[in-house]
Amino acid sequence: MQIYSVGGAIRDALLGRLVVDRDYVVVGATPELMLAQGFKPVGRDFPVFLHPQTHEEYALARTERKTGPGYHGFQFHAAPEVTLEEDLARRDLTINAMAQGEDGVLVDPFSGRADLAARLLRHVGPAFVEDPVRVLRLARFAARLGDFSVAPETLALMQDMVASGELDHLTPERVWQEIAKGLMETRPSRMLAVLRQCGALARLMPEADALFGVPERIDYHPEGNSGAHLLLVLDAAAAMRLPLPARFAALAHDLGKGLTPPAEWPRHRGHEAKGEALLLALCARLKVPTECRDLARLTVLEHTHIHCAGLGAEALTPASMTRLMERCDLHRRPARFQWLLQACEADHRGRLGRAHLPYPPASLWQAAAVAFRAVDGGKIARDCASKNTPAQKIPERLHEARVAAVREVMARLRAAAQ
Repeated sequence: MQIYSVGGAIRDALLGRLVVDRDYVVVGATPELMLAQGFKPVGRDFPVFLHPQTHEEYALARTERKTGPGYHGFQFHAAPEVTLEEDLARRDLTINAMAQGEDGVLVDPFSGRADLAARLLRHVGPAFVEDPVRVLRLARFAARLGDFSVAPETLALMQDMVASGELDHLTPERVWQEIAKGLMETRPSRMLAVLRQCGALARLMPEADALFGVPERIDYHPEGNSGAHLLLVLDAAAAMRLPLPARFAALAHDLGKGLTPPAEWPRHRGHEAKGEALLLALCARLKVPTECRDLARLTVLEHTHIHCAGLGAEALTPASMTRLMERCDLHRRPARFQWLLQACEADHRGRLGRAHLPYPPASLWQAAAVAFRAVDGGKIARDCASKNTPAQKIPERLHEARVAAVREVMARLRAAAQ
């Protein structure tokens, strides 16, 4: 029995990155032998075991054969005679198909180390086309390893997979899982760029793909289209280390621009309401979690208004700011409102020359939110009761008190700025 560390741990160690998880392949063993040594079985489709002390995963060396469409259509064969190279040959990318034995010797039958040096994402072999998830995984690796490019022959295979309809067999849950992981990488723009290169973005998220054909104001991006602006926004959200709901909101914020009539380009009046319908369709199709969907919806509808907070004559009025915070259910969902502000800041930073500039509306909304939430709704209700004011008047009184509180804080900020 021989044990090898494989995959991501080897790749990350060679790149000088922090190794978080280690996976192992066991050659020359049987399930019975693993159990006899205290390993705990966890695999359903093929033999995977947890180490009795470290709880790390140890999988028996295996091969696989395509038996049907999609990523479930595989038959696995794990046996003592399966070699390490046969096991590595079934993996997706050369940089993930390396192993290291207990003697420290690197096993690299597909030149993964050379591809690491060349900053290249290359498929291991023709079996790459058998698993549609690999298109998404490669795009996610492009987001993690932002300076890596896709080998031309690998991109051609991905384009063939998309054209053949292989991606249509992916479940919504698996598509969302990979997209969510890609959004949390350091350069999520690369995920969308690679998916677009191979045609997968148009199949999986046509609402986002449409933005690349829509002209945008030149101060948004030198390429002058809404899709290029979106890529900058995604990377700004990553640089701000935003949580997943805010990053998805950044992805979705301008979807409505894809429906702007050409006669109105490069302006996009009313794209917020158009974007809401596109967003809800996208979320239903990919089964996006409710938390992500709801924040994205608020961002789509309100981001242009959030940008308009200011101290000048053209800024939103205290009453308008109050109504917006009420629409966002700020009183009960303060954390979500903070995420909304962060997604809007990412939108602001995703423009020419603004990546490191401050976002003034954020501090104004923060101050307004504090004043808004400081209004004591219970006291207003009690006062109404003591004066025999009809209960249906309470929301109106509460709104008026909130407007007054926001007006006061904005006046104070305006005076301090003069």
